[in-house]
Parts: sequence; C-alpha cells; structure tokens
Amino acid sequence: MADTNTRPPLYIRIHAADNVAIVANDGGLKAGATFADGLVLVDNVPQGHKVALADLSEGDAIVRYNVVIGYAQKALPRGSWVHERVMRMPTAPELDGLPIATVKPPALSPLEGYTFEGYRNADGSVGSRNILAITQTVQCVAGVTEFAVQRIKAELLPKFPNVDDVVALEHSYGCGVAIDAPDAIIPIRTLRNISLNPNFGGEVMVVSLGCEKLQPERLLPPGTIPITDQRGEGAASSAAEALDVVCLQDDAHVGFMSMIDSVMRQAEVHLARLNARRRETVPASELVVGVQCGGSDAFSGVTANPAVGFATDLLVRAGATVMFSETTEVRDGIDQLTSRASSPEVAEAMIREMAWYDAYLQKGRVDRSANTTPGNKKGGLSNIVEKAMGSIVKSGSAPISGVLSPGEKVRQKGLIYAATPASDFICGTLQLAAGINLHIFTTGRGTPYGLAEVPVIKVATRSDLARRWHDLMDVNAGRIADGDATIEDVGWELFRLMLDVASGKKKTWAEQWKLHNALVLFNPAPVT
Repeated sequence: MADTNTRPPLYIRIHAADNVAIVANDGGLKAGATFADGLVLVDNVPQGHKVALADLSEGDAIVRYNVVIGYAQKALPRGSWVHERVMRMPTAPELDGLPIATVKPPALSPLEGYTFEGYRNADGSVGSRNILAITQTVQCVAGVTEFAVQRIKAELLPKFPNVDDVVALEHSYGCGVAIDAPDAIIPIRTLRNISLNPNFGGEVMVVSLGCEKLQPERLLPPGTIPITDQRGEGAASSAAEALDVVCLQDDAHVGFMSMIDSVMRQAEVHLARLNARRRETVPASELVVGVQCGGSDAFSGVTANPAVGFATDLLVRAGATVMFSETTEVRDGIDQLTSRASSPEVAEAMIREMAWYDAYLQKGRVDRSANTTPGNKKGGLSNIVEKAMGSIVKSGSAPISGVLSPGEKVRQKGLIYAATPASDFICGTLQLAAGINLHIFTTGRGTPYGLAEVPVIKVATRSDLARRWHDLMDVNAGRIADGDATIEDVGWELFRLMLDVASGKKKTWAEQWKLHNALVLFNPAPVT
C-alpha cells in the first residue's frame, strides 16, 4: 500500500458535474500544493475538506454528488478551501410533487447458496446470538437489575455454556411521563419490540417496580408474545398469565437480597431453556441487518457507505432484510428515495415520515441543520445536505419495499426504510426494536459504539483511522480511497464477514471488548 503521507497531492471528485472535490491526503495539504491536473491550492486544506475546482462567484451553486450542497457567500477562486463558513445551505426540498416510484431498476439477480449458522426461533425468526435479556418497565429498577445481572454472569452463566450473555434492557422511561399522550406509543412499542428481538430466543423476563406508569401488562399485553407454550408449562395459557414478572414492591420481598434472589431464580429458568438451543444452518435470507453511520466525515460517502451500499444489494439479492434509517440524514435526498419506492404506497409512507419529523423539529424550534456535529465539520462535511448525500448511499440501489415508523417491528424482506432520529444511540435502539440480528456501523471520525444485544460490525472510512484504531474497527474501507481495493471488493468482504459474525465464528471488536452503549428510547411525548 502506498504511503499516504508521501503520495503526490490527490483529490476525489464524485461526479463529473461537481465543482468541488475533497483532499485525499492524510494530514491535508498546504497552500501551493499542485495536483496532477495543474490545480494549485490557494489555502491550506485539511484532509476530507473541499477544494474549489473552478472560480466561484458570490451566490454560485456549490455542487458535490451532482447535487447543490450550498451557495458561495463570497467569491472563491479556483483552489480555495470550501467549508461551512463560506457556504449558505439550501432550503429543504418540498414534500409535494416528488417523483413517485419512477425508477424501475433492472431486477437484481438472486444470490443463492449463502448460509450462516443461526438460532431458529419458534416464531420463525433467527438469532445470531443466544442471549437472556431482562426487560425493565422503569428506570427505578435499573440498579437492582444490574446488581442481579452481575451475579447471574458470575454464578449462573458458567453453568449454561450455550448462552452467550445476559443483558439488562435498561432505559430511562416508564414513569414521570405523559403515558397516555398519542406519541407515547413510540417508546412503549420500542421497548416491547426490543424485548422480542430474535437474539433473545423468545424468552421474556421482566423486572418491575410496581407503582410505575408503564405496568408490565401495558408493556406486554396478552397476545404480544407470539409463543406462549414455553412459558405456560405447555398449556395454551394467555401471554398475560405466562408473563414472567419480578415485582420489587411485592410483599414477599423482605430486604434487597430477597429481590436479587427472585431475579436470579427466574433467570435460571430462562437460561436452562436457552442453553438447550443449538445453531443450525439457515439461508442468508434470515439476516436482518441495520445499517447506520456515526461520526461521519467527507470520506463516508466515498468509501465506507458505498461499500455498505454494495453489501446491501448483495443482502437484498440473497433475500435478506436490510434497514437504513436516520431521517434528517436522508431528508435532503427524499426525491431519490420516493423515486426508488417499489410502489406509490411506499413512497407516500416515506413522505409521511419526513413530514412528521419536520413538524417534530419545528416544535423544538430547530431544523435539520441542527444535525451536523463539530466532528462532522472537522471531517469535511459542511452541512446536512452534503452529509445526507453520503448517508443515502448505504441503501444501495435496490427498490425500497417497505417503511417502518419509529419502534415498529419489521415483517417483510427486502430494503426497508426504518424512520428514526439520526442520533446513534436512538437509531440503534429503534433498529433493535425493528428486529435486527446484526448491525453495521460506519465511521470516519471514530467511535467505540457498540450494542450489547446484537453484534456491531464497524467500518472505518479512512485508512488512518483504521490504523490508529486497529482493535476497534472491523473493516477498513479507506483502502478504496488509497487505491488498494474497490467498492465491490470491500462490499464482498463485508458481506462474508456478516455471515461469519452471524454464525458466531468471529466476534466483532466491540464484542471482544464488551463495549456497548445504553438503550435510548425516542420519546417525543411530554414528560410530566
């Protein structure tokens, strides 16, 4: 591989119509640097930041990805550094008059013969891990549950070698909220559907305080748990009768250790059933993959996200389910999405989700421009428009076959738009609720992000990041920018890695270090 510190000045231009490109060299380039085509830098330009390829007058459109990402606020001579302080962001695209299901891409040929070793659940879903998850109805019980989980891991888990882990589904919801408000359904169904994630094998165990607003029967009402015979001694008992709840305020609990003993006693029952499960060969179509980006930079849309998009197409060809999300990070490309919808109904559903989120932001007196972080800008992303263009490519090229509202569970195959906020933690939580058994996370600035509930494969956008964080990044997509691999190469590498990770043959770095972020429920309803 070429030493990127000694390479001649290089820039990356996405589309022939673009009038800006990004500097590829590690560490950026100094004023006076001359590119092979004769372009000379007027300013020092950091790596990943934009350089003007032509003279721009005040008010001229700045074009990247063949999309107007902004307008020059002053004259910018050829070779100038183009960044957020010299640009004006365009207004958001209107949600009226959009192209509806107009793109009819050639049918992707089926991809057959690929399998992984997964845990088949009684409801037909497949897990990539065999985990006991302990659901909590309210934050009040989090300390007790965590204490119990640590004892379960130390004293019980060694007795059940086929169980991968025990996790507490801790969250900040459950009481002190307007639980009857219309939007309260979002956090409630999110926690409900996370409890039923395929990696938990249909085993549902709940710890409740007793006085909280989110009572167990409201969280998991009768009929919620699709398989009841495992919890009802083989009888056709209702889900309410079968629901396994440890209530801390129960009169039977005398002292703290009484509560812990109750949690451990019930956990052992679930662990025994999970321990009897074995992996079996299943087709790749049983993968349910969530794709997401965080700590994005200007290389995200050049290396990692296009490679993920290629892998997304492979997954769709294999009959799997792939979800892309992050509403504010696709809002500016809504026309690209509605045109790819498989039907007018799917397009209209996407438009409804965008309109709902626009209204949600307006309530908070902000708009989509609040999305970009200091790290995004330091990495060369000037605004949300530019960020969105690089984010959308994770979705590949397949038709979009379905749309989920926040907290809903996926019930179909193909490419799905799962509407979520762009926050890494909230998006990951909502994709868990949607039913993912594997998570793909791209990053340019770097983040130790992980989820306890599903494996997270992290993809670096730059080789410099992959080298420095060699024991945190699972795939180096920066090789694409270095010229050492193609998008297709890295896409196939990622696809094969997904099969190995889903089979338990490989652990991700986040799994090896046991890194995970807290669940963060999206609650747009009022807090009382």
